[in-house]
Amino acid sequence: MKKIENSFVVSGFVANEAQVRNFETASVARFSIAVSRSEKKGEVTTYTSAFLAVEAWRKNEAADSFDRIKKGEHLTVKGYFKPEEWTDSATGQKRNCIVMSAVEFYPTPEKEEEAKPAPSEKKPKRTKKTVS
Repeated sequence: MKKIENSFVVSGFVANEAQVRNFETASVARFSIAVSRSEKKGEVTTYTSAFLAVEAWRKNEAADSFDRIKKGEHLTVKGYFKPEEWTDSATGQKRNCIVMSAVEFYPTPEKEEEAKPAPSEKKPKRTKKTVS
């Protein structure tokens, strides 16, 4: 049987200040993260951006981690996709969406320069030995 995995890792800029709601034992922060992708066709490079809705739940003792979610911060977010369904009170229509539920988020590390591989040393050729 093949393994099905529900996870994501994305890095982008926090698009808005987090909206934090506190409950009896836990708190939730909802925010958007802006990601972009570049595509080059010949001499023309186009950029496509998307704003992704993210929510992060924490027990109230750990809610201070929400302080990292500041507009403009470059964050890496790890988590899973969570489907939500509800009925629109105005129209009575059923609605649904996929929420990116963050399990972990942290400042994106600076891009490291690519390490240059060491020059390869010539290895002696192996020869087959036959025993008679």
